[in-house]
Amino acid sequence: QVQLVESGGGLVQAGGSLRLSCRTSSSYAMGWFRQAPGKEREFVAAISWSGGSTNYADFANGRFTISRDNAKNTVYLRMNSLKPEDTAVYYCAVDNWGDGRSAESSYEYWGQGTQVTVSS
Repeated sequence: QVQLVESGGGLVQAGGSLRLSCRTSSSYAMGWFRQAPGKEREFVAAISWSGGSTNYADFANGRFTISRDNAKNTVYLRMNSLKPEDTAVYYCAVDNWGDGRSAESSYEYWGQGTQVTVSS
């Protein structure tokens, strides 16, 4: 069983920034997803095990950056220029067999989620 621990969520004003962290028991290809109230969970960004390959949703391109520190078994999601529509619970997940894919079904293990609220 893979353990994932997320942190870094909170309340921020529109235009502000947050950095989410996801610590795992080992290093894997990882993804971030989010789920807003009343909406389905959606892909945000993913990164390969080496960090050499990244993948972003269109809304995240240019504003969000996924990165990792394998020495700390931690993946980060830096979010800039936040908008109220970015308000959601953000989840990190392990892509155990791929290289950081966008399909939710590719991810086997999930964190508990961290709330991000962006006020207008």
